[in-house]
Amino acid sequence: MTSLINTVRSKYLEAIRSVETPQRWKVLVVDEHSQRLINTVLKQYDILEENITLIEVIANHREPQSLEAVYILMPTTENVQRIIRDFTPDNEKYSAAHLFFTDPIPDQLLAELGSSPAERHLKGVKDLYLNFWPIETQAFSLKLPEQFFSLYSPPKTNNAFKGSRERLEEDIKFTSKMIANVCISLNEFPYIRYYMPSHHEPLGALKPNEQTRAAPPPTDAASRWRTNLARGAQARAYEEADTDFCTKLLAFQVQGLLDEYKKQNPTFPKSDQPRPRGTLLITDRAMDALAPFIHEFTYQAMSNDLLPIEDGTRYSYKFQTAVGAYEDTTVTLSDADTVYTEVRHMHMREAIDKLIGDFNDFLKEHAGFKGDNVASLNDMKDMLASLPQYQEQREKVACFYSRFSLHLNMAQECMGIFARDKLTELANVEQNCATGLTPEGKVPKHLVEEMVPLLDSREVVNWNKVRIIALYIQHRDGVPDEDRRRLFQHARLSLAEQDAISALTYLGVRITRGPNDRDTRKRLKQRSSDEDGYELSRYKPLLRTVLEDHVNGRLDQQAFPYVKDSPTGLTSSSSLRNSPASPTTPKSGSLRSAKPSWHKAAPKTGTTVEIRQRVLVFVAGGMTYSEMREAYLLSKSLNKDIIIGSTHTITPKYFMEDMRSLELAGVGSRAIPNGLRSGPGQRPFQQFYDEKYFTRDQTPSKPQPQPVPQQSSGKGSGRKVLARPGMPPQMSSSLSQGSGTEDKKKKKRFF
Repeated sequence: MTSLINTVRSKYLEAIRSVETPQRWKVLVVDEHSQRLINTVLKQYDILEENITLIEVIANHREPQSLEAVYILMPTTENVQRIIRDFTPDNEKYSAAHLFFTDPIPDQLLAELGSSPAERHLKGVKDLYLNFWPIETQAFSLKLPEQFFSLYSPPKTNNAFKGSRERLEEDIKFTSKMIANVCISLNEFPYIRYYMPSHHEPLGALKPNEQTRAAPPPTDAASRWRTNLARGAQARAYEEADTDFCTKLLAFQVQGLLDEYKKQNPTFPKSDQPRPRGTLLITDRAMDALAPFIHEFTYQAMSNDLLPIEDGTRYSYKFQTAVGAYEDTTVTLSDADTVYTEVRHMHMREAIDKLIGDFNDFLKEHAGFKGDNVASLNDMKDMLASLPQYQEQREKVACFYSRFSLHLNMAQECMGIFARDKLTELANVEQNCATGLTPEGKVPKHLVEEMVPLLDSREVVNWNKVRIIALYIQHRDGVPDEDRRRLFQHARLSLAEQDAISALTYLGVRITRGPNDRDTRKRLKQRSSDEDGYELSRYKPLLRTVLEDHVNGRLDQQAFPYVKDSPTGLTSSSSLRNSPASPTTPKSGSLRSAKPSWHKAAPKTGTTVEIRQRVLVFVAGGMTYSEMREAYLLSKSLNKDIIIGSTHTITPKYFMEDMRSLELAGVGSRAIPNGLRSGPGQRPFQQFYDEKYFTRDQTPSKPQPQPVPQQSSGKGSGRKVLARPGMPPQMSSSLSQGSGTEDKKKKKRFF
């Protein structure tokens, strides 16, 4: 399995290594956005090892250098102007420049560079296609949480539909470019399928409306002709509004971008080891509105649900030092932590058993530690408390101690909340609602009787009540208004919490049901799992069923049509009616490299790597940690390389907070506290892009002293000055810190 993190990391390093200078040393110039992207996969030391002597932010004041510079930037108008200013005749910052852009630079900006005084200093321009965030080995994020509101918030008035749709189309165009970046970076030219729901119309700003729908056809012509072809273009254009789902628009945009890239690079995808052509599945959050509300009990999902983990990676807790004192510390949960990667997809019970087992193995390997094997988390905690007194093997003990102290703390915190918040009773109701079955495999007949005591209880927090009511409404496919009012009354929900449940209607969920309403007919349904599992973990995300059906050739082509061609040679009824704006072919003599070589396969290391077909999944509107887990588990069971990505990752708490603000277009949310932009109509895409990645120039205050090759301790500097052995003493680098078996018929209890 190719690591997405390693792939992106290698491409940044290849770009830097491709620049060879007469002096050997070079300067790296970044902007604050590209710097964050680089810091995701590279540490300062990794960059210093590539003969980089100085790392500078392009918006900051910089002194002239006699070295050549490697620029890795977002292709904004401001950055192009800054590059030009860097090479004005009276103030040349560097002797030459090698330009790398994370996104393809538009031709008008490239032409501006070519006609500027900086042109004679430019030794090359390349597009890296790396504007996305590899957050795990098999997961990526676009870090665009505001798009949840752009996709699903209803326009405030009938006259607002046109402006809302134009704003959404900007977002879709931007998102499609980032998805195409992932495919190009992975050297993948996939078949593309997209989710086409049958039980609801397009949502949010895409809802059919006279402001955005094409003009209706003449009545007589519409009634006379039956076939799609005979109705004429006017009738087809009018009806297309009924199928303009965000997933469809995204899919066609991505297909157009990849087609254009392949036109410019006929050998794409090129690889020394041929890989079967993969598939990109584009779906959205509305496909499965159950998954964000379920209490998950695997280690990663449970931790992110119950603990204050920031952005899924940063966790703060009290750490016991070697002298026995406690201090606040913040750690990063990443693929670099082998303990974390081994247990993150395990059920919490199994994860705790493994932590205890590994702890005991460590004690056996180091006989100097006194004490018997630990049998519980408390035993492990007591043993860890005694470790700092051992001075021998100090370094190894410190590493071991910090890793296990972190995960012991996380596991204990989770289990304390599990007991305090009565999650056993809550999760049992949740699973019955989500699966429609009891642990014995029967239809639940007493859900209301089980729910009401929990809703009445003051020991159950309101957000947990919101979760079970939302799941119950989806289980019943809507409830009468009076029943919903009574549920809210039992739970004593605030108006904002009631709004979080009522907003399900904006995700295509029916929340109100009349006496004569029939069940909603859906093409995709959750398939019950017959594997031996836990009673409180019976529900599997709908994405699991979709992936299994796709790999086994059973996925309904009406529910997931192909954009263009398909492995079987079949084509969907859809056509590329609107070709998205794509990068244009570079002119002869252009600064842009005609045949980029950065996407070539990495050199062989001597180890045999199985080349498996890829399945890429993109979830517009947010993906859950349970869906991320399924990508890993199904990669093993289906023998595919499954990579999942989304606009952002979500936890139940943040999802419910977003649902609360959905009708308000995000006002009061974490992502966009002031709500969605309500500016003028359509505008050039470059203007949108410049606004997205705008950075303000920093004016110099006082002349900076020469950096000393040691760590700076100045207050508020936020910078580190580093030196590397063998580097000339006047050269340094500064970079902001970032960086037992039971009967299968009976499910296992949690513990």
